[in-house]
Amino acid sequence: MQQLLTALKRPVAVVNLDPANDELPYDCCINIRELVNVEDVMTELDLGPNGALVYAMEYIEVNLDWLVMRLRQHTADLAVPYVIFDCPGQIELYTHHDVMTRMTQQLTKALDFRFCAVHLVDSTLCVDAYRFISATLVALSAMIQLELPHVNVLSKMDLLLEHQDALPFRMDYYAGAADLSQLLRTLQTLDHPMSVKFKDFNALMAEVIEDYDLVSFEPLDVQDKEHALRVLARCDAANGHIMHAEKIHDPSDPLAGLRIFEMGVSEGTETMEEYLERYEERVHERMGLGAEDSDEEG
Repeated sequence: MQQLLTALKRPVAVVNLDPANDELPYDCCINIRELVNVEDVMTELDLGPNGALVYAMEYIEVNLDWLVMRLRQHTADLAVPYVIFDCPGQIELYTHHDVMTRMTQQLTKALDFRFCAVHLVDSTLCVDAYRFISATLVALSAMIQLELPHVNVLSKMDLLLEHQDALPFRMDYYAGAADLSQLLRTLQTLDHPMSVKFKDFNALMAEVIEDYDLVSFEPLDVQDKEHALRVLARCDAANGHIMHAEKIHDPSDPLAGLRIFEMGVSEGTETMEEYLERYEERVHERMGLGAEDSDEEG
């Protein structure tokens, strides 16, 4: 995403907010490990990795002025930049603990940020219905806990192409995350061992997700530019297009403060239907290639 925004000439600043991430595959302007890191916490307080991460995040919250000051320094000369926070992967921080909720609220007040949470789910979880339902429930929990606009993403779509035979439904079903009871009925037909033991429990989980009707997924293959543009367009819409603009200094017009970037991506990207059609073509091409390979081996 950093590379895409840079290519689109849109201001971007990346912040590593994970005190356990010591190998960054990207350039960041602020690294929270300069304030606190998990290794030191584990050594000094004799904590395990999970406990040390929770302690480190609470320490960041207490010392949030450190982060606010550096964010102001790095974004002062940028025109309404995207500030991308690379957050820890421990899901409890977003579904059970309040630290991330409090931090985003404080940063919003201090810097007038418009936050959008991007929640990544491995698309290969679609192969296992129970894991997919669990991942959807986790996404719902995070949406409720964080109280932020959310873009839920099915990542690594290129890997899912290798498991098409294990999917009982088309990709649009999983992207919409609707009528999950239909997925459970499919498993009951296949005599899945979990269907009998946890039949009522799974039905209740699916019912909760369907009642809220909040979760849907945006497919993402990082090697496909159209995928990345769609995710960015969703983020633009979620934050009200405020990061899709530039500041204007025009003393003659007191109302002129922002102008939409000419090089935007919220319009002109392919629709979900167009993407799904293209995805199905890739599936058919791959399956056809597999059939040809089998014939040659025979």
